[in-house]
Amino acid sequence: MAFLPTTAAEMKEAGLDQVDFVYVSGDAYVDHPSFGCAIITRTLETFGYTCAILSQPDWNNDEEFLQFGTPRLGFLVSAGNIDSMVNHYSVNKRRRDKDNYTDEGVMGKRPDRATIVYSQVLKRLFPDVPVLIGGIEASLRRLAHYDYWDDKVRRSILMDSQADLLMFGMGENTIIEVADALASGMDVKDICYIRGTAWKTKSLDTIFDDYIVLPSYNEVKTNKKSYAKSFMTQYENQDAINARMLVEPYDGWYVVVNQSPLPLTQEQMDFTYALPYERTFHPKYKYVPAIEEVQFSITSNRGCFGNCTFCAITSHQGRVISTRSTESVVEEAKQITRMKNFKGYIHDVGGPSANFSRPACDKQVEHGACPKKQCLWPKPCKNMKVDHSHYVEMLDAVRALPNVKKVFIRSGIRYDYLMYDKNDDFFDRLVQYHISGQLKVAPEHVSAEVLDKMGKPRKELYFQFVDKFNAKNKEFGMNQYLVPYLMSSHPGSTLKDAIELACYLKKIHHTPKQVQDFYPTPGTLATCMYYTGLDPRNMKPVYVAKTFEEKLEQRALMQYSYPKNYDIVKKALIKAGREDLIGTGPKCLIKPYPPKGDYKKPYGNQKRRPHR
Repeated sequence: MAFLPTTAAEMKEAGLDQVDFVYVSGDAYVDHPSFGCAIITRTLETFGYTCAILSQPDWNNDEEFLQFGTPRLGFLVSAGNIDSMVNHYSVNKRRRDKDNYTDEGVMGKRPDRATIVYSQVLKRLFPDVPVLIGGIEASLRRLAHYDYWDDKVRRSILMDSQADLLMFGMGENTIIEVADALASGMDVKDICYIRGTAWKTKSLDTIFDDYIVLPSYNEVKTNKKSYAKSFMTQYENQDAINARMLVEPYDGWYVVVNQSPLPLTQEQMDFTYALPYERTFHPKYKYVPAIEEVQFSITSNRGCFGNCTFCAITSHQGRVISTRSTESVVEEAKQITRMKNFKGYIHDVGGPSANFSRPACDKQVEHGACPKKQCLWPKPCKNMKVDHSHYVEMLDAVRALPNVKKVFIRSGIRYDYLMYDKNDDFFDRLVQYHISGQLKVAPEHVSAEVLDKMGKPRKELYFQFVDKFNAKNKEFGMNQYLVPYLMSSHPGSTLKDAIELACYLKKIHHTPKQVQDFYPTPGTLATCMYYTGLDPRNMKPVYVAKTFEEKLEQRALMQYSYPKNYDIVKKALIKAGREDLIGTGPKCLIKPYPPKGDYKKPYGNQKRRPHR
């Protein structure tokens, strides 16, 4: 199966005078199931619709947008696999040097706020052609949202982009329903009934479903308490089964958000990942770096019931897990083993949380996820069923394939869910077969106050996991290490909490090579805390480190042993009244005098230990 056409010449070679859809993407064209563009266009193709791919067009050159002519049904617009602002800027709002989703990693091939820019160009050039926006950027900006880069509340992207319809969440079923409606001759303005869509209207007279009217955009952009309450209403109305329609008023307009798409059944998941992908980037490119992490990886599930407050997966994929059959995963693994550059290693079998291979409880399938209760936090729900058997079955089947030397798990393991499993089958296999020397897990912090704001379990459970991991390594004669993901400056983290984390790092003799600083992105509960200074779950005040100095101190404390951070760490410790940590004692973070030597290397005892 060939790549879909990416130029007018390729369209002609395919025997097409006109396509049904032109898909405009901020990414280079990679025909792999880890890329939304590939999934949506291959799904459309399988249902009989033709597509052309306009990847990374020059938004200042109208001819690039005109090259395919007028599509029969409409334009599909996505900023790409990552929000364009996250793609372009670090948490310090500095321009990044590399874009992994572009040929040879070149930066600058897409505009800031790519969805808005592309859509506005298309509406100017093709005013009568439907423009439909989707992807992660549009999905998480479907209603008024705090924008970290502008430091203000922006309107729904549906308003700013001038698009006709917004599709949110995982869109295979949604796009076919929309395509069928357009193909039947329906005006895009009348497509207001499909799950996973948001639309705008000047009147609510035609809405007969039960809906919630949110505070207006004018109110939430000026009143942080109203913003927090509105966000929480949205947060509690994301489930496909029990959520209600949401309406957000604007001056003379309403943005209406329908119920979320239903989670894919196992049969639908298998169908999606069996589509005829080329599994690589278009041959017109030299090398697209993003393929490196996914080319030999397999997506086995979608969704996450972990509900970390700093993560937007719940808003995009939902809390109810969709999973593939073992046969489907094995078939994809066989395809990978036949690739000419396959070396015998499956890099990953997983998803947002690799070991979530079934819904959290049986009731979720029929009744949806509980709107006001979480599955894992603050304590595991008594109705949660902890079961790794399907995941173990998949891993064993892939590992048994000829030419497969090793099957790694690189997507996140929920260590808390693993610890709640009374059956050690998966834990045993994980330690014996699926770690490439280091296992990355995400305790994120050790402070109880910060962990509560993150929606993460308390540190004691993580310490139990560390002990069990080390015991399992000893039992099976393995020498493997844990690498903890930790975050600085999360809402709720004070200087005191940052010092507690630094002391923990000192205790385990670990210096993170890279510091994960909290990044306020659209759609997350933690971003709402960051902007409003309120926890929307209880409307109580939350401390937020916002100044450059505060954030710098918290980052530096995580790398307290780096000579370049000495002055910052010392100043922070004095400010916090923790001069007891400045000295030569075993618990001290830094010495009373600056270190000498290479400022790029840590100093002191940095011998890695596989235990806490």
